Amino acid sequence: RGCAAAFLFPPSPYHPFTKMQRFYATSMPSACLLVFLAVASPTLAAAKGFLVERRSSFRGTVDANSLEQELSAALGEAMGCGGHISSDQLAAIERQLTPIWSTLPKNGEGNIERRSLRYLVHRHFSRQSALQIRGFEPSRPANASGWGDADILAQRVPAFVESFLESSHKLERGFNLGDAARVVATIEQLVFDFEGSVLEEVYHEQRKPLGRSLSRQGMEQLLESYMIRWMIGDDEEGIQILSGNRSLLESTIPHWDQIVGFVNGQVKALDYKRQQAPALARTEASARPGHNAMETRYSFEDAHGIVGGITKSFASFWDSECRSMKASLVEMDTLHTGRVPLSKFYSHGLDAEWRFGESEEYLRELGALDETSWRGKQVIIPNYIQATSNCIISSEHYLICCVNDCNGVLDEIESRIGAASAEPSQILAVMGNLSSHTTTLEEEHELQLQGSLTSQLEMIADAHGGQVPLHGRLFAQWLHFAFPRECPFPHKTGAVAALTPSEYGERYIASAEDMKAHAAQANASDSHAGLENEDLHWMSQWSAEEELIADYAAMGLRAPWQQRSWLFTMIGGLLGFLVVVAGVVGVAGSGRKVAAEPGLLPHHGKAHFV
Repeated sequence: RGCAAAFLFPPSPYHPFTKMQRFYATSMPSACLLVFLAVASPTLAAAKGFLVERRSSFRGTVDANSLEQELSAALGEAMGCGGHISSDQLAAIERQLTPIWSTLPKNGEGNIERRSLRYLVHRHFSRQSALQIRGFEPSRPANASGWGDADILAQRVPAFVESFLESSHKLERGFNLGDAARVVATIEQLVFDFEGSVLEEVYHEQRKPLGRSLSRQGMEQLLESYMIRWMIGDDEEGIQILSGNRSLLESTIPHWDQIVGFVNGQVKALDYKRQQAPALARTEASARPGHNAMETRYSFEDAHGIVGGITKSFASFWDSECRSMKASLVEMDTLHTGRVPLSKFYSHGLDAEWRFGESEEYLRELGALDETSWRGKQVIIPNYIQATSNCIISSEHYLICCVNDCNGVLDEIESRIGAASAEPSQILAVMGNLSSHTTTLEEEHELQLQGSLTSQLEMIADAHGGQVPLHGRLFAQWLHFAFPRECPFPHKTGAVAALTPSEYGERYIASAEDMKAHAAQANASDSHAGLENEDLHWMSQWSAEEELIADYAAMGLRAPWQQRSWLFTMIGGLLGFLVVVAGVVGVAGSGRKVAAEPGLLPHHGKAHFV
């Protein structure tokens, strides 16, 4: 690839393309690919002027007061105070949120808590565009305010936006559906404004005045440059070298030609809109007077609208890459457990698949490694596909990752149940009629709910007064074992971290020696191919700890530790009386544990809110 490429792209983990291009053994030095706030690195932002001033845009700054003013303006727009977000758009967001909203636990006012609001926003962006907003990840521990831990820079946007809606009234009465829609609209507005600021940089680089109309060729050149900057980030030197070396660009960014075709398709979609609905195009600022189907000229607003659409649809465009990666993993999952022996994972990485090269410790940190089975260490397919190492766009504030296949399963369950909890029989009936069965590629594997899966669901319900909370960790865990290739295994909060390769460090990639050592054991992993799941003890990773996203008490549903509180109080009082009267200093058998039913897994050793 030449001396220039070796100098510009030394072997390092500082770019999300590194794992996808492991066969090049090179990477970009920058980990920040796309941010809607340039506050992740104050020194870098100040030195390079990462965001530029622009009219009606969100300006990157490390000054807290300026940041709050910009966020206030953005929220004002989202709340209908003369900004870009219309009441119709807010109503559309509410309709998108309603299926999940209807199944969230509510308080006496019919509103949700902040923890549920955080969960709702995360699910929305995951469903709509495979966008993961930093600070809303389920794996991130929540503090007393209901948001993530004290990572101020990464938490600044969600915490501050939410604080606009936070008042004594809201704390007491909770958040309604309109509040949730405003939070979503605000984040969308911030993302859109940042895209405009990046677009301005490209206009400046190409010496194009913002008010000048562009030809079709000029627009395509502009968007190609935008995509380089959007995907590479703030590495100015790297951007300049890639922009001037087409062959290096195509070898550095996978499927660059297809990406360009995708972008040009967005321009054609705009042309089609002008042809079919010219009045609507002007209303949506996608056409100025004189910009029409007969005169293919494009404004800054046109370009801004196109790049906004790219962000929302890029995960769908990239889905074929994710499907190809999953196909390779499924081929190695001969036991239909949603797991691939680590030995086979590395063997495939050495022989045929350049993508499977994360180190064992990095897989463990990502939550993609199961180390509980007697079969040895295994890579969990859905956790691996959803891992940040596979996100195509990575920033300090959001990531664009592979589509979560479990969303379709959850959506159907929520739409059919329409409540925050359900009895096991109701859930099993819904599961038996799901249209989104576990179909992966050309193969269909029949959903099996008998045996331990049914028993485990009933045990979850027994611990919650006969109802299964749909938004608890145990039900998510049950869904994983019902759909092991689609639904990720839900680790306990704080047990894993969504770290990109650059955030994890140089040891994110496995050495050739380690891969070969594991791969040497690959043949032994096939010796259990004829066994059933029950014989394999495939649910060995089942964890007994429950985590609820909100307090279900208002619904009359209590967690296991709350249901027994009155009994503990009575026993405590009786024991105290005996101590006083008889001088008893201990009660025999008070620490005895109840044995689990034969053939079932232990359950509900501890439970808490997240």
